[in-house]
Amino acid sequence: MLVALTGGTGFVGRHVIAALLERGHRVRALARDPRRLSATPDVEAVTADLANRAALDALVAGAGAVVHLVGIIVESGRQTFQAVHVDGTKRLLDAALAHRVPRFVHMSAVGARIDPHATRYHQTKGAAEDLVRRSGLAAAILRPSIINGPGNAPIRTLARMHRWSPFVPIFGSGRFPMQPVWIDDVAHAFALAVERTALSGTFELGGPARVTYAELVTAIGRACGHPRPLVHVPLALVRLAARACDPLGAAAPITSDQLRMLVEGSATPENAIERVFGISPLALEAGLARFLTPA
Repeated sequence: MLVALTGGTGFVGRHVIAALLERGHRVRALARDPRRLSATPDVEAVTADLANRAALDALVAGAGAVVHLVGIIVESGRQTFQAVHVDGTKRLLDAALAHRVPRFVHMSAVGARIDPHATRYHQTKGAAEDLVRRSGLAAAILRPSIINGPGNAPIRTLARMHRWSPFVPIFGSGRFPMQPVWIDDVAHAFALAVERTALSGTFELGGPARVTYAELVTAIGRACGHPRPLVHVPLALVRLAARACDPLGAAAPITSDQLRMLVEGSATPENAIERVFGISPLALEAGLARFLTPA
């Protein structure tokens, strides 16, 4: 099957492409910089972004499925949550409908919802989900929890802190719930969602165990071979620091919205990874050990 894919140069996208190719599919990927797809020469590239409707037509023409992975964590210039998550999804859905693509697989996130009290990230992810549900296309929406893998920049940062700092700061109590899921398990689920055309609805993807943020940071220290003591920083102080960093945009170490989402947590009681997809998820520390080498 020819699969049209957005977000192919990102952390998740590279693994989803690999999973699709391994299962015998052909992939055509949208990329603003096609040179970033050079590591996967079997992929056909369409050079553009989600604002270019003509390119989206070229992307989806003749495809048996669309996999939509594009998303941002921080706004930067014209790359706003509304423009990327909502407007971009609407254009891609319109192109898929115009070309009668029979399948649409969409990546969202645990916590996505249309709620005035939610962060703009979660609000716009929720709005995009609503567009997919109302499109009339046969669709599956996948909501991963925090994704564990070598492309996770915050995990890499925490590993460096364990190696080079005498302690690692923890926000507030550090008891925020999360359920990290291994990147290849997520990619496998997306490939299965493409193939299982009768699968419809919204499915959350998590790892095998719920942990707290403090437990995740401790596990990272063990995996890199330099576990440091954790020092709890009052949450009110962290909120002030995050607010001061907000104007930095993508350069901010943490924004107010990112802090809110961390405190809210990303554990899922409705984990579909094994129940629906039949994937036995890799444990957190087993995944960390695959890319955080003790030094």
